[in-house]
Amino acid sequence: MRTHVLWIVAATLLGGCASVVPQAIRGAAPGDVRLAQVREQPQQYHGTVVRWGGDIVSTRNERDDTVIEIIARDLNGDGRPLEGDESPGRFLVKVRGFLDPSIYKPERQLTVRGRIEGVVTRAIGEYRYTYPLVQADDVYLWKPLPPASARPRYPYYDPFFYDPWYPWGWPYYRPWPYYPQ
Repeated sequence: MRTHVLWIVAATLLGGCASVVPQAIRGAAPGDVRLAQVREQPQQYHGTVVRWGGDIVSTRNERDDTVIEIIARDLNGDGRPLEGDESPGRFLVKVRGFLDPSIYKPERQLTVRGRIEGVVTRAIGEYRYTYPLVQADDVYLWKPLPPASARPRYPYYDPFFYDPWYPWGWPYYRPWPYYPQ
């Protein structure tokens, strides 16, 4: 009986370690509206709920709002923007209140869920660019990832994988990791 109680307590404690990412950010928005669709036909998508994310380009505080310019990226299952050189474009996020530009700074990743208010035309250099504008309901600033060189080569350990040559490795029979002299 005590074993069952311990298992229940352990499961409850581990359940408390669930992700801190808000459910609204983790779940995909209905309809899956793309950035290019909104840029082409902004009136058709006015008021549509979207979940977009990407890398922050700039943060500007206005009188009652903060406007964040974002380079859009595709999102993974949890809503975190993926890394890479491809982007469907840029968009603006309007957040009620003050957000500190030293925290919401360039190259940090942000995911937002909100409603499309329309489009805004601004210049990027001398090029006139049309930005979709999202009024944010939920915003999540992701913690920075460690550099790629510091990340583990294999993202997880498979407990059911069996390597008969461990710890020497195939096809070289020497202790692993091997550091040449």
